[in-house]
Amino acid sequence: MENSTEVTEFLLLGLTDDPHLQVPLFITFLLIYTITVAGNLGMILLILLDPRLHTPMYYFLVNLSLVDFCSSSVVTPTVMGGLLTGNKVISYNTCAAQMFLFAGLGTVENYLLTSMAYDRCVAVCKPLHYTTSMTTNVCAGLIIGCYACGFLNASLRVGDTFVLSFCNSNVVHHFFCDIPAVMVLSCSEKQVSELVLVYVVSFHIFFAFFVIWISYIFIFVTIFKTHSVTGAQKAVSTCASHFTSVSIFYGTSIFMYLQPSSRHSMDTDKIASVFYTMVIPMLNPVVYSLRNKEVKSAFLKVNHAFIFWRQNNF
Repeated sequence: MENSTEVTEFLLLGLTDDPHLQVPLFITFLLIYTITVAGNLGMILLILLDPRLHTPMYYFLVNLSLVDFCSSSVVTPTVMGGLLTGNKVISYNTCAAQMFLFAGLGTVENYLLTSMAYDRCVAVCKPLHYTTSMTTNVCAGLIIGCYACGFLNASLRVGDTFVLSFCNSNVVHHFFCDIPAVMVLSCSEKQVSELVLVYVVSFHIFFAFFVIWISYIFIFVTIFKTHSVTGAQKAVSTCASHFTSVSIFYGTSIFMYLQPSSRHSMDTDKIASVFYTMVIPMLNPVVYSLRNKEVKSAFLKVNHAFIFWRQNNF
């Protein structure tokens, strides 16, 4: 049937068909997801509870943690359910919704990291003007812009994928409905859709990467001009966590999306996808907590308050 969609559901092949690996993988992903949920929700709660962390940098970090929690929750429970029950069928609409949410949240994270780079640039290069430059309205505008760009991009990319016809195979060689893995199944002419995907993703990644790169150039120039060793160390410390997150995020994004779906090796993609769907959301709160004295101090303060409350109530 030409120019129409006959497929009503998709079959996700998952990571492996080996029954001996399914339980160990389930336990591994459950552990990763537990750490992800605890780490990201814990980071959000910590920032909300400590007034000292009510600054622009931590407003962005709250949203980054929220996005990491949501993006992991879009994928990981489905994967674990498939490993546990063996049911890897996903409906057409659920597949589209999963793709939309994951693509949208991924783009939001892209622009949140960009906004955080600008924030760090202002903090290091113009510290005396930081409070007047990064006002509540500016932060709110940047955050709203991140979400608007993210879900507008997701609408375009998912629409570009599901306008295609799927009439030959419904077997997705992946563990979730990722755009390249679904697009390759189409029986329509998909060269234009592939090019649109590559160009749109390229724009978002390279625009964000350009802003981040320029921000870090200004930061490094300021650090080299700083005659105080303590000041230079503080500047490097305040940017180290963000630079680590940026390196991990863009490395996997460029590998996954800046090539046509016909050139993808699905087995390689699955390994890379485990990293950016499950491991990165787990790593971000760890990176920001381990390298951040203010977060450590806030954690100890909340922990001491909790211990004091328990001693006085039990």
